[in-house]
Amino acid sequence: MQKSVRYNEGHALHLALAARKEGAKRGLVGKRSSENVRWTDKFFALYQNLLFYFDNEQSARPSGMYLLEGCTCERAPAPKVASVGGSRDAPEKMQYYFLVMFGHDGQKPLELRTEEEADCNEWVDCIQQASYSDLILEREILMQKYIHLVQIMETEKIAANQLRTQLEDQDTEIERLKAEIVLLNRTKDRMQPNQNTLDEEDPDIKKIKKVQSFMRGWLCRRKWKLIVQDYICSPHAESMRKRNHIVFNMVEAETEYVNQLSVLVNCFLRPLRMAASSKKPPVSHHDVSSIFLNSETIMFLHQIFHQGLNARMANWPTLVLADLFDILLPMLNIYQEFVRNHQYSLNVLANCKQNRDFDKLLKQYEANAACEGRMLETFLTYPMFQIPRYIITLHELLAHTPHEHVERNSLHFAKSKLEELSKMMHDEVSDTENIRKNLAIERMIVEGCDILLDTSQTFVRQGGARASRRLHLPPRDRPVKAQANACSPSRQVHSSSYRPVASAGC
Repeated sequence: MQKSVRYNEGHALHLALAARKEGAKRGLVGKRSSENVRWTDKFFALYQNLLFYFDNEQSARPSGMYLLEGCTCERAPAPKVASVGGSRDAPEKMQYYFLVMFGHDGQKPLELRTEEEADCNEWVDCIQQASYSDLILEREILMQKYIHLVQIMETEKIAANQLRTQLEDQDTEIERLKAEIVLLNRTKDRMQPNQNTLDEEDPDIKKIKKVQSFMRGWLCRRKWKLIVQDYICSPHAESMRKRNHIVFNMVEAETEYVNQLSVLVNCFLRPLRMAASSKKPPVSHHDVSSIFLNSETIMFLHQIFHQGLNARMANWPTLVLADLFDILLPMLNIYQEFVRNHQYSLNVLANCKQNRDFDKLLKQYEANAACEGRMLETFLTYPMFQIPRYIITLHELLAHTPHEHVERNSLHFAKSKLEELSKMMHDEVSDTENIRKNLAIERMIVEGCDILLDTSQTFVRQGGARASRRLHLPPRDRPVKAQANACSPSRQVHSSSYRPVASAGC
């Protein structure tokens, strides 16, 4: 027989009293009994990461206590209660349910309910925050920020001391120059009567004025030289240099990308359109459209964006790029069609290459000097990487953009929109490829298979396909097995195995 766990009951009662008086959350909450049938109202009090419950509000001794460390709390749907004996009782008051789940197996969750939704949400929020480990994590984060701020303060103190020393030196220099100016003014006043009688200025005064002008110019140049040198060595200037380097690389990459799209359109798309209009076309207009999709529209879009970048580079060092991305973002949706049908376009191109006339004509186009030895498949792949390239560029640009910079919020917004577009295109590519592969399997069945045309299902390959009696099978196919499982675990598709047929790749 296992020994019971001992704990300090006196201290627990003291904490229960503190919870009743100053708990983070207190109130009547419905608690489900261990038999999972009855609900009883208990007075609950949350204190730090301890949850006490009492029989009523006047009870001085708690009926139980729960440790909330490592627990999670979430809203739960209302349970369906069946009527007993067909009796129709009056409907109960609307209740709002939530669960406290403990962080280990074998522990049954604590089921609670309240009569008001706002009260239920407050209980869920308070219990979610009642974790000592979360406080430790927040303390670690705040401590790191504090250390960072202390380092910044020490650096600023050193810089302030240096500036104070420079100011003191400049004040001393100014006092000396003021004394020299006063002395020269007195000398000038003494010489003024003599100057009135002379038609020309005294050569000594001219020399003094020249020396004064030289000293003023030298002091001004020295001051600005120190200011410029301090800024060049500052972290802000280093960050701006890196930011400008990223922008220059982005402009060069955009120039190269526009050139690649121009080669794709001018050396392949337009000549193949002309060839499709000839008397003996090696390829049809439909195949040309399937291969190149909307690449010409993408080229026009990036030509406009590239012209905007060049116009902004003309205003260097003032570089404002956020409004260009604001104009570009709504039009980048045209990439969804290209990326979604990219694999299909490559398949169409591979089928067209089986035509000798088309293959010969394509090799003639690829031999153009502008292609630099690259094949058509290479040019069709370039747009696939443009959206990720923009995301990486904006990530690097934000890393070297100060938080108070006027463009930071706009660049961060553009980066988030591009990431959403990239995720959306990735999901659409997966769905489109799944539909095409399902259609490829369905075409192998002579009389069709309606379940494969259900686009709400995702089929996972686990072998080869097995044929039923209804299939007309080629005699040279090798025997394999297949089983297609739908998204729902309760729906599975099995075909009767009479004669084998080779399956297409799922």
